[in-house]
Amino acid sequence: MTDLTDDDLWQFNEGTHSRLHHLLGGHLHPDGSGATFAVWAPNAADVSVVGDFNGWQSGVDGLAPVGSSGIWQGVAPAAHEGNRYKFRIASRERGYVVDKADPFAVYAEQPPRTASILHDARHGWGDDDWMRERASRNRHDAPISIYELHLGSWRHSHEPGELRSLNYREVARPLAEHVAGLGFTHVELLPVMEHPFYGSWGYQTTGYFAPTSRFGPPEDLMALIDVLHQHGIGVLLDWVPSHFPADEFGLGYFDGTHLYEHADPRVGIHPDWHSLIFNYERHEVRSFLLSSAVSWFERFHIDGLRVDAVASMLYLDYSRQAGEWLPNEHGGNENLGALRFLKLLNRTIYRDFPDVLMVAEESTAWPMVSRPTDVGGLGFGFKWDMGWMHDTLRYFERDPVHRSFHHDELTFRAVYAFTENYVLPLSHDEVVHGKGSLLAKMPGDRWQQLANLRSLLGYQYGLPGKQLLFMGVELGQETEWNHDVELPWHLLDDPSRAGLAAWIGRCNALHVGEPALHELDHDPAGFEWVDAGDRAASVLSWLRWPADRERDRPVLVVAHLSDVARVGYRIGVPCDGFWEELANSDAREHGGSGAGNLGGVDAEPVAAHGREHSLDLTLPPLSVTFFAPRRPSSEPASAGG
Repeated sequence: MTDLTDDDLWQFNEGTHSRLHHLLGGHLHPDGSGATFAVWAPNAADVSVVGDFNGWQSGVDGLAPVGSSGIWQGVAPAAHEGNRYKFRIASRERGYVVDKADPFAVYAEQPPRTASILHDARHGWGDDDWMRERASRNRHDAPISIYELHLGSWRHSHEPGELRSLNYREVARPLAEHVAGLGFTHVELLPVMEHPFYGSWGYQTTGYFAPTSRFGPPEDLMALIDVLHQHGIGVLLDWVPSHFPADEFGLGYFDGTHLYEHADPRVGIHPDWHSLIFNYERHEVRSFLLSSAVSWFERFHIDGLRVDAVASMLYLDYSRQAGEWLPNEHGGNENLGALRFLKLLNRTIYRDFPDVLMVAEESTAWPMVSRPTDVGGLGFGFKWDMGWMHDTLRYFERDPVHRSFHHDELTFRAVYAFTENYVLPLSHDEVVHGKGSLLAKMPGDRWQQLANLRSLLGYQYGLPGKQLLFMGVELGQETEWNHDVELPWHLLDDPSRAGLAAWIGRCNALHVGEPALHELDHDPAGFEWVDAGDRAASVLSWLRWPADRERDRPVLVVAHLSDVARVGYRIGVPCDGFWEELANSDAREHGGSGAGNLGGVDAEPVAAHGREHSLDLTLPPLSVTFFAPRRPSSEPASAGG
């Protein structure tokens, strides 16, 4: 804890302070002489900190205003490590007295209890190598494949008499080994910020600086991140600045006024979630959210934030009918305060942590989400391609006999693929609320469903963009995700499910090992159609090019999405020589039939697709295959890819 300076107060009230977590909240004195508390409550008539150390009595440890900043501050001499506390706020509004959890607390009681806890979170980090190297791991031309997970339902304890989620420390090593074994480069955790309702998956956040205590104290989350880093895995956190719940102990109506949220429900209440929307026009709210984001990078060594529901922040009429929203000062539907905040957020994070990722979940066609703010963009590094997710799943849900009539659902993405820096997500949103699991979406019998799922994943990894998969897909999970139960790990005992997991591992290995499959993910020079028009056969073929065409080889991707095998299918290629079959989703080791090209084929001097050479291929049913010119020192791949 450091003293509030005039400069701190000026930055706080200006909306640019990004280190408020060092100044506000409850901070233990290093010499054991109590703790200093500070809270923003400009409409308060009186503020006390109440807790274990004073019998929860008002007036014992009163706080005093700090100038005209709206901040109240004071010392509780008897406070010590582990004490529970809240701020008791008597508003200028007559009769309104409320106990509020500390908005800046780093630790909170386990729900349904709601007090904050005085805690000095410390961890001896062992991730120096990762932190030195992470700039190269997070570059736009780096391979990035993300395993998205919900900590509470990934794996449960099986100790006798226990039925609970693994805690942060228990989950660390098995998670790191599983993710590294599948070849992912990063994990993304659904929100781990404190939240009162477990069924919200963390998206109803009350503790913007506190990891949920359901899985242990803050230093245990630090230990989990440290273990992941030591296994070469980056860590992204899902972060929710778009709304917050109205629980009385939280941020809502904090000091007897709508302090953090808008007063007008047409602006301040989210119609989808019946939660409160931050007032991004208020400078101090911007400082609060900026500091929250910075605190996760600073305290927890995270490697990126995925910012949830950006579209709901950008549009004043989001999910609202005519008459239910207020236009901005220019008469438009853009939320100008949210725009200013998002640009400030990204400038601040990339200024202070230039080697991290800022990812937007933005579901509309808002332009330049992942372009720098100095050219008019929002400043994110990446954007989820939600349109690709919906179009692709709609296509793959169709019976193969109908797919030829919907070819454009796959080819349309090429029209806009390089307008943003995209992440291709097959996320948790697509396996909940009655949508079924990815496997269950696929048509046909169980063998065909698995073949379709493997081809979906191969198609995804063959496209330009970074990759994201939600936990459970590697198991071929049959039912949709249920946050109350662990993943069905027993499915890996089925050879066909083990083959699916091996296919994901193979796709990740290609994504990392072949420069053509990641270096130019966001540059049209890295993608070239061979044939996007064979709708009758439900075949698409394209080339991925590396940044250095003299040093590295191109990769040919062939997606054959009908349920009949095709022999003698000719595809034009840019050079002669032997083309290795790098991977084949129909290979027996992946649960397929074993049809393929016996490790590769020689290019023949037969013109096709505007090229002088071509490959005479066998295309297995419901398959994706990858080919590349043999490197001079390499040997042909094993039969079947």
